[in-house]
Amino acid sequence: MSQTAPVVEAINVKKTYMLGKVPVEALRGVNLKVEAGDFISILGPSGSGKSTMLNLIGALDKPTAGTLRIDGIDISKLNDNQLAEIRLKIGFVFQFFNLIPRLTARDNVELSMIVANKNKKHRRQRTIELLETVGLKERINHKPTELSGGQQQRVAIARALANEPKFLLLDEPTGNVDSKTANEVIALIKKLNTENNVNIIMVTHDEKLARQAKRTVQMFDGEIISDGAN
Repeated sequence: MSQTAPVVEAINVKKTYMLGKVPVEALRGVNLKVEAGDFISILGPSGSGKSTMLNLIGALDKPTAGTLRIDGIDISKLNDNQLAEIRLKIGFVFQFFNLIPRLTARDNVELSMIVANKNKKHRRQRTIELLETVGLKERINHKPTELSGGQQQRVAIARALANEPKFLLLDEPTGNVDSKTANEVIALIKKLNTENNVNIIMVTHDEKLARQAKRTVQMFDGEIISDGAN
């Protein structure tokens, strides 16, 4: 038995939404385990349940039934404040970069550490380290409008890593950039996983992108239909 808890563990997880008076089963008993060092993709078309999985793994919502543990903690038993604390363990990277336009790359990354009450010296040092890690050391004082789409996504990744999360949760991370830039972004994500030991969960509808992960979990109609190494 592993001495450390899985990063994420779902046991017979179900999620039902009410559409008016009609129940809609978004997840129908999902079982999933993400171990330390994993880089997995959750693949599926619209309506497959992958977005619901993203919301649950991101502690943005709770399952209707079953057990979902994030870093060993069952989120189904938590209140809103406790869920907010769990979200601090997760680094979110979205398709749309969500950078603050008036702030520089440095300030965008540092802001998340200000929210987490990290001291100034730590924030400054960590920000420079992270922007160097994602290849933007020369761009730290540039605002988003002065950066390419790929560079903005790199800033978003650096920001997501700022508070040393247990894992990165990526939602269509290359969906808003061209194919050349997409290849650069995925190369960075792979490097973070292999060289920096960052655990990564990537949600996508793109089969080609999904194959870049170490493992692909395929969803359809609220269920996992396959789970295997790439």
